[in-house]
Amino acid sequence: MAGAKIIKQLLAERNVSVNELAEKLNIKSQSMSNKLYRDSFSFQEMCSICNILNADLKAITRDSQKEFFESIEHDS
Repeated sequence: MAGAKIIKQLLAERNVSVNELAEKLNIKSQSMSNKLYRDSFSFQEMCSICNILNADLKAITRDSQKEFFESIEHDS
C-alpha cells in the first residue's frame, strides 16, 4: 500500500484534515497536498506524520514475521 493511501486512511480515521496535518508539520497546505498527490514522503516525514496521528510505522519480515517498528516521541 502506498504511503499516501495510508496517510489518507489515518486522516479519515482520526478526523484530521490535510490542512490541519500540514499546520502541525509546519508546512504549507499546498506542499502537503503535493506530497500526497506524488506519494513522496521520506521515512522521517512518515514517522512525524504517524506520531501526529497517534500511529506507529511497522515493517514485518515475510518469512519469519519478525516485526520492526518506529515509535518516535516528539514534543508537540
